[in-house]
Amino acid sequence: MENRGETAGSVLRIEKSSIHDGDGLRTVLFLKGCPLRCLWCSTPESQRMVPERGLSREKCLRCGRCVEQCPQGALTMGEDGINFDRNRCAGCLKCASVCPSSAVVPYGKKMTANEAVREIAKDEIFYFHSGGGLTVSGGEPLDQSGFVREVLAGCCERGIDCAIESSFFAPWEKIEPLLPYISLLHVDIKHPDAEKHKKLIGVDNGLILENIRRADGAPYDFGLVIRTPLIPGINDGDEDIVKLAEIVKGLKKLRFMEFLAYHRLGTETYKRLGLDYPLAEIKTPDAAYMRRKAAVFKSAAGVTVKINGSIFE
Repeated sequence: MENRGETAGSVLRIEKSSIHDGDGLRTVLFLKGCPLRCLWCSTPESQRMVPERGLSREKCLRCGRCVEQCPQGALTMGEDGINFDRNRCAGCLKCASVCPSSAVVPYGKKMTANEAVREIAKDEIFYFHSGGGLTVSGGEPLDQSGFVREVLAGCCERGIDCAIESSFFAPWEKIEPLLPYISLLHVDIKHPDAEKHKKLIGVDNGLILENIRRADGAPYDFGLVIRTPLIPGINDGDEDIVKLAEIVKGLKKLRFMEFLAYHRLGTETYKRLGLDYPLAEIKTPDAAYMRRKAAVFKSAAGVTVKINGSIFE
């Protein structure tokens, strides 16, 4: 691969010392850009590929410097403070560079694969002692598959274990080149029913399920984890969980099934981006609810189940 490592990617952030995204201590490379629009998305700042800004209104001094610096006219001063036209923002982040109170919050930056690998490799010693490594997450990593492949290749050359978290909504041609580099693949099945999936996510699940089957039969040595976020009243019906079990239980590479409890940790980011949060009335389910749903699945599938990272017994 010529000039490998020079491909640029749109990176949301790099988080270190995660224990929830694969084995051991892991660095998680979060990317920007996602083709799906989940109603419960907790990282709306990851949906668009370009860097963008959020605004903490409680910190804003209304000095107007960001308005003066915006070349696109996306920012204006109103009676209630700064107004933002997200569609006009070009992601230059000049507004963030001049804000004296850090009220303007930048989301994302461009990095080359080599730059990303150098940052990831700073914690090599922790990976080797804990059995951890790199996990590439999103947004959707497959939207930047060329960049991701170069990052994975660079890490593998250094002996760093690699994993991916993906929706798997992408052509197989973007998926297969990444599989030789990973030891673990996390894939979401957000709803087992195609029509309900389309209403909740914006697309049906046909391509996702086909890609899961193809990955499960691919001649590469990696483990598979299927994840489903449980949203009360949205995708948690017992009949849907049984249908999910029918899809999952025959997968040969499956290590375990994981249910993730709905949470509202991204609601502040929606405010900063000037977006409405669509599921504001839904509450986070308690532990007893999660155990009941996991029991329904385990009875139907007969496979290992985790709840938010812990084994369900």
